[in-house]
Amino acid sequence: MAHFTKANSVYEWLDQRLALTKLWKVLAAEYWVPKNINFLWAMGVVLMTMFTILVISGIFLLMYYKPDTKLAFDSVNYTIMQEVWYGWLWRHMHAVAASVVFLVIYIHMLTGIYYASYKRGREMIWISGMLLFVTFSAEAFSGYMLPWGQMSYWAAQVITNLFGGIPFIGDDLVIWIRGNFYVSDPTLTRFFMLHVFLMPIIIMMLIGFHFYSLRIPHVNNQEGEEIDFDAEAEKYKAGLKKESKVIPFWPVFISKDLFVLGVFMIFYFYLVFYHYDFAMDPINFDPANPMKTPPHIYPEWYFLWSYEVLRGFFFNVGPLSAMDMGLIAFGIANIIFFFLPWFDKNDEVAPAAKRGGFFIWFWLLVADMIVLTIWGKLPPTGFNAYIGYVAAVGFLALFAALPAVTARKKGLLSLVILVTLALYIAGYLEYTKALGNGIVIIALFAIFYLLFFLNPVFVKNRGGAQ
Repeated sequence: MAHFTKANSVYEWLDQRLALTKLWKVLAAEYWVPKNINFLWAMGVVLMTMFTILVISGIFLLMYYKPDTKLAFDSVNYTIMQEVWYGWLWRHMHAVAASVVFLVIYIHMLTGIYYASYKRGREMIWISGMLLFVTFSAEAFSGYMLPWGQMSYWAAQVITNLFGGIPFIGDDLVIWIRGNFYVSDPTLTRFFMLHVFLMPIIIMMLIGFHFYSLRIPHVNNQEGEEIDFDAEAEKYKAGLKKESKVIPFWPVFISKDLFVLGVFMIFYFYLVFYHYDFAMDPINFDPANPMKTPPHIYPEWYFLWSYEVLRGFFFNVGPLSAMDMGLIAFGIANIIFFFLPWFDKNDEVAPAAKRGGFFIWFWLLVADMIVLTIWGKLPPTGFNAYIGYVAAVGFLALFAALPAVTARKKGLLSLVILVTLALYIAGYLEYTKALGNGIVIIALFAIFYLLFFLNPVFVKNRGGAQ
């Protein structure tokens, strides 16, 4: 049993029983972070702050919200917005935080890709981060349903229908998720439970796991330099602060984080007070009406890129309908980022600017996701449908090409490019009704998906470029 002495303060009493000093050293005072990182590494703290705002504002909104299809709309748009003191402020803070949290997640994710922070023992950091992205998406979607406006209802109709595409169990799964044969009161109460209880708990557990997964491989840095953290920490503690390549998380690194956080909060509260409408679709200010379908249904901006991948396939391919093709592409698009550490066949950890072809690949990915996001909000009619198809196939083609790009296999890369261009031509012929469901396009898609799935298996790691 531990030896206890008479404590001279409350802190000392607690320290003897909970080892607070040791815990503080492990978590902050002697948690070492590379010096050579920029403001993009502060997105984790910004994300934590946004999540905290979501939890606190959500608790206040929960006091007045009614999870009932007959009462939900009025409880949000009249009780909270007009009758409760500062209810409008809590709702604006909650809605804006729910939207900008995805802006922070995308910046955080793209920073990880640009600096190759998913390699050399950091795979679990990447996977836990992607799990957070998925759970934040589920949290956002379940929250979007709660105001029970027109977009809430019809988004629930579209998204729950997607599960019907799963072979064998799809139809039963849709009924189970909805709690009924159609979207109704049981659906709302189920998504209410997900939003206020299950998803927040899972997110908090994943945040803890994400931080824990950082402990062994440590934080990456701008140059991808492999640092001996123990040796550099000893230098810092010996007073050689200028020579050391690391700094303690508290109080040195956190001061940089707080500066970035301060700037971001100015931007956040500017949106809360002056442009909160960007996070609230005007169609959702009409009560849900199952008898009146909105002319154009679309999700929030942060889901638009994957939504466009879903609807990018506008023609049937042999026995597969356009809906089936879209569902397959949508499923791949939503899980493919998990496998990035294995699709990137080069072991080198370095910023994209120093990795040749990968630099071009990275910016093509960013440009393609922007095109998907913009076209995801436009009606899929006329030439918009073909542009959506080009961007959706382009997104998949980029990942099909990644093993060849990173392993520098020019022949394989040329094959991926040729097949992609052939798919673009075949799609255009389908768009102009000149091709029909020909054997050519079926064969092209078969080759395309073979390249997609077999590339990372057969292409060997190239190793670090010197």
